[in-house]
Amino acid sequence: MAGIYADEGISGTSTKKREQFNKMIEDCMAGNIDLIVTKSISRFARNTLDCLKYVRQLKDSGVEIYFEKENIRTLDNQGETLLTILSSLAQDESRSISESSTWGIRRRFEQGKLHVNHAKFLGYDKDKVGNLVVNEKQAKIVRRIYREFLDGKGANRIARDLELGGVTNWNGKAKWYESSIRKMLTNEKYKGDALLQKTYTVDFLSKKRADNNGEVPQYYVEDSHPAIIDKEMWEAVQLEMERRRNFALQYGIQKLEYATTSNPFAGRVICGSCGQVFGRKVWNSTDDRFRRIIWRCNGKYPAKGEKGCESRHVDDVVLYQAFVNVFNMMVENKDYFLAKWKELRESDNQLQRYKSKQFSKIITVAGWIKDFDVDLYFALTEKVVVYGDGRLMVVLLDGTEVECLIE
Repeated sequence: MAGIYADEGISGTSTKKREQFNKMIEDCMAGNIDLIVTKSISRFARNTLDCLKYVRQLKDSGVEIYFEKENIRTLDNQGETLLTILSSLAQDESRSISESSTWGIRRRFEQGKLHVNHAKFLGYDKDKVGNLVVNEKQAKIVRRIYREFLDGKGANRIARDLELGGVTNWNGKAKWYESSIRKMLTNEKYKGDALLQKTYTVDFLSKKRADNNGEVPQYYVEDSHPAIIDKEMWEAVQLEMERRRNFALQYGIQKLEYATTSNPFAGRVICGSCGQVFGRKVWNSTDDRFRRIIWRCNGKYPAKGEKGCESRHVDDVVLYQAFVNVFNMMVENKDYFLAKWKELRESDNQLQRYKSKQFSKIITVAGWIKDFDVDLYFALTEKVVVYGDGRLMVVLLDGTEVECLIE
């Protein structure tokens, strides 16, 4: 006997993940096996095409398969005809089991019962009866991600800072991706709700899953489990993501999060003449004595034959100093701004309410600053508009516009 080949708990609808099955076929092709004894057709393969494919392949190599339950030997003349019929029945049985299982899952969805894979779900574990419970150590990381996003950081910078800090993900590795941060920021389960059946199984044989765009019903369950993020903060994050998308669309920016700590003005300096974005340029970059970083309208030098924008360039240092001046002006007029933000706390817009509290907290304890603070800049500033007459406008995220002169 060559051996016993068994794939424990693996579906027979596909051979891709059946390691023992594939090893058996390899041994047959190598001439180590001349007879396979299997309990039934359904144990060999529930996919008709796979079943017939391997039966014929083995038959050509002189290997016989004996199906005990059906009493079929594949080297008999009548074997393949019976096998085709019975394997089709086995496949249909598998389809019926799959449909019954899917029906059961959907019934649980209708009743608001969660079906969540918590192993890859940062912030939650499951108790003995299968209910989601907060993993407080991981929940602190989730709260940090939400808070830093509303502090003005992009998903890419959040991921990078987590890695630099050695913060581990659900898999125990300090590896983070921008895409996974974005998914976390839009996952309603963090506010205690659950949208069920976001994906569905397209085909029971391939087990392929696809996004559910209305093909099957979805179910939204409120307060289905303990929340990590309060609903107000979660809603503020969704509005902030929408604001950034709209800003990028308005000014033709691929994504707003090009701005970094070393290049904070990327995608945020706007031409007051034509509405295009300013780009960063380096003058005399080969000689540090004369090296200058300037920002110039991307419409300044268009295609040949077209008239370019007549706006002037602005030095990097001017932009840095403009924010310092605006922030110090806010500190000087602290009472005015605190009163303004107190009114905004009553707004119906959750993002405005969050920002008004955030701005108030910053300015209440703030003093004058001498140097540019990148974290304050990202938390407070939406854009800087540069005009051709020597003016620039710093626009804050609360809608405040402060005009400065370019000297």
